[in-house]
Amino acid sequence: MIRGIRPLLRGSTYTGMLFAYCGALASLPLLPFALLPTLAWPSAPYGVQAVLVLLVWAALIGAVGLPRTTRRALIVCARRLLRVPLPAPVTARQRAHEPGTAPTPPAPTPAVPSGADRWRTPLWLLLHVALGWTGALVSGVLILAGLALSAMGWFRAEAGLSLFGWSVRAEAGWQSWVVALGCVLLAAAVCAVVTNTLRWLAPRLLGPSSAERLALAAERELRLAERNRLAHELHDSIGHTLTATTIQAAAAGEVLSADPVAARAALRSIEESTRAALEDLDYVLGVLREQKAETAPTRTLADLPELFDRLRLAGAVVEPQLSGELTQVQGTLSRAAYRILQEGLTNALRHGAGGPIEVCVTAAPDGLELSVVNRAGAATGPGLGLGSFPTSGHGLPGLAERVRLLHGEFEAGPDGPRHWRLAVRLPVRLSA
Repeated sequence: MIRGIRPLLRGSTYTGMLFAYCGALASLPLLPFALLPTLAWPSAPYGVQAVLVLLVWAALIGAVGLPRTTRRALIVCARRLLRVPLPAPVTARQRAHEPGTAPTPPAPTPAVPSGADRWRTPLWLLLHVALGWTGALVSGVLILAGLALSAMGWFRAEAGLSLFGWSVRAEAGWQSWVVALGCVLLAAAVCAVVTNTLRWLAPRLLGPSSAERLALAAERELRLAERNRLAHELHDSIGHTLTATTIQAAAAGEVLSADPVAARAALRSIEESTRAALEDLDYVLGVLREQKAETAPTRTLADLPELFDRLRLAGAVVEPQLSGELTQVQGTLSRAAYRILQEGLTNALRHGAGGPIEVCVTAAPDGLELSVVNRAGAATGPGLGLGSFPTSGHGLPGLAERVRLLHGEFEAGPDGPRHWRLAVRLPVRLSA
């Protein structure tokens, strides 16, 4: 009993009924156009004219549901008034990338809807209008009957009601009040039935079609891939910065008294490195929180001299060999190449045994070749025998995954008895 009354006390029941009323009222401007065929055929029987008007009216209502904008508006209204969690309709989107961002596939374009999917919105409109008019007429009559019966009871007159062959008579006094209350409760029950029917229909007719569900799944996959790429970016940037600043801080502490100028230079380098890492961190966190982030920090092959200078201030000996038109490499690959070299140099600082670090970058018409060679540590390679630098062990696998996504070639391993070599080749097209 209580469970049956509870829906009648919810405000969402009556906001849903308001949604149904809105559908009924929105169909009224189409009624004059539906009456036009009766003017052209005035001699037709009344029943035929009524059926013709209803058919034309239904056709016009269904035609209103064909544009996509109508469906979007209906979904928004259903979410707010019916409280149904409907996803926004999938549309073709164009993703504009910032210069230097890693390549990601274009956003999915939903397949052309089938005939059944195309007619779901017109069918919803027809049912919406039909339920709206039915609920409005029935609940309106019941409420008016309740008011009339309560007024008759108030004036202690015998109350009676006759509608479509159904009649109710109540004696003056408490009986008319009981019947009036029953009419009001029935009107509330009609509102609950109409609202629940619309809630049941909304996911089936306004919800995503099979093609849209596939597009939504593909879009979620793209977002996950983008977050995975950002995690690689953050790993490279923060890992390199922490490694370099740790070495620079130790070097500054050792020469603070003997060579204050070198100590100040090391501290300035720490400040610049951490500021750059904070920019990367702010951008990544903004994207992960789905906030409007600033423009992605763009570091490309043109920023390699600054990277080498920071490493030299950390005490490393860097021997770069740059050849080819690096400035003509497209921003996407240039940014990825910078991150690959940054991670390779970070590994050399963490796991190397000192000595010069050879960095080779060669830009050819058909590819971009990168290599980092350093003296190997006591263990068999970077990632083992790390000394004072802990590691997650995800550096090289992350690089290999990044290179694979760029359709490149990756190689990492011993280069002779005393050296470790990281070699990457990326397919590239030079701009004209």
